[in-house]
Amino acid sequence: MAEKPAILFRQLPSVDQLLRTAPPELTTRVGIERLTAYARSVIADLRLELRSGTTAGNGAQYSRETLLSEASQRLEHLCEMDQSSGLRPVINATGVILHTNLGRAPLSITAQRAVADASGYCTIEYDPVTGSRGKRGHRVEDLLKQLTGAEDALVVNNCASAALLVLTALARDGETIVSRGELVEIGGDFRVPDVLANSGTRMVEVGTTNRTRLDDYRKAITKDTRVVMRIHPSNYRIIGFTASPSLSELATLAHEMDLPLYEDAGSGVLNDLTRYGLRDEPVIRESIQSGADVVSFSGDKLLGSAQAGLLVGGSEVIGKLRRHSLYRALRADKLRLAALEATLDAHSRGTAVEDVPALKMLALTKEEIESRAIRIRNELRSIPELNVDLISGESAVGGGSGPSTHPPTILVGLTHPRLPADEIDRRLRGHSPPVIGRIAEDRLLLDLRTVPSVDEAELLLAVKGAFSLPA
Repeated sequence: MAEKPAILFRQLPSVDQLLRTAPPELTTRVGIERLTAYARSVIADLRLELRSGTTAGNGAQYSRETLLSEASQRLEHLCEMDQSSGLRPVINATGVILHTNLGRAPLSITAQRAVADASGYCTIEYDPVTGSRGKRGHRVEDLLKQLTGAEDALVVNNCASAALLVLTALARDGETIVSRGELVEIGGDFRVPDVLANSGTRMVEVGTTNRTRLDDYRKAITKDTRVVMRIHPSNYRIIGFTASPSLSELATLAHEMDLPLYEDAGSGVLNDLTRYGLRDEPVIRESIQSGADVVSFSGDKLLGSAQAGLLVGGSEVIGKLRRHSLYRALRADKLRLAALEATLDAHSRGTAVEDVPALKMLALTKEEIESRAIRIRNELRSIPELNVDLISGESAVGGGSGPSTHPPTILVGLTHPRLPADEIDRRLRGHSPPVIGRIAEDRLLLDLRTVPSVDEAELLLAVKGAFSLPA
């Protein structure tokens, strides 16, 4: 670098000067305080680059004008990054129905309206008939009791919270017996043994990774045993030489020993979904009928609503959970309860497969998806050099649900002679809203199973826009 850093430092714009050149909409979008912080950060970065001799900008001869221009570009880029880093809608074309990174189950239109209605003042703990204080979430609990056949129900903020509450209230300072093959780690480094430990219970592992017998549980029961626990394995399966007692067998043993049986059912389903290929998720009503004293399951997976930990079971056990001080810290807020109530209403009416997006997507046939894919292909044929293929493939349930369930689908495959798949992917992600697909064999694949019909026009706009840019 010919110029000395001290000389170049004097060419750097001041924070005020940089802010004066910023487009007015930046201040409106991010606020003057954050914009000022970004301006200071940009100038500090340029100063460090000048000091170290690294190239700033395009390597042009530095002057007040070139450095101000570079700083302005960087400031706008930071503001764009700020906006894109927050929550925003996307078009999920991955074919993963309960995509954890994309918010799992999308809410139904009815549930979205319910959340909007509850976002202001609402009857969260008020009875307008009597004019007195009401019970939080009472209708959600009533619907859960109706749909599962349980005596009572409770809602907390997620399924890990549900497990923590159950084990803290029922087994703290005692022992919880659980099969060794059920001590799993699922998404986000969540480990079941950690929840057990945080609850204050001592974990007693029985059986082996692949085979646990009823007698293994029986031999492990002592005067310190407080709970027998059964955990659904969520997003993994052990196949082959395996064995485990049925839930009803565990219930009989637990009740003989005057112990509660707790099932963490994971996703759980309210109705049998085997006709849609989902065969390995517990039906909650059947768990209650089999003798489980308390069952926990998720609200934002196959139920198709907002994130929540749903607890159903006997009135004595649920009452104990409700009275525990930890419940206050874990209870659900009004927006979560509003979404749950609207979604459970659909299940209660028997219209969940038509009304709840996650179940509607699961129920789509390959033929239905193919007819939509043909329409998309025909719309894209006018784009020069773009190759659009229809490929037989598989969707996924996702969210730790149905890991062995792969609904057949038709994928729209995009290739271009001068654009690799990762560049096509980058361009689609740059659309507003971003379009998220998947890459396989140097193709960008779009699975319409997870793209609502109302979003098809926006999807087409995104693809056409991606290929209107220079290669």
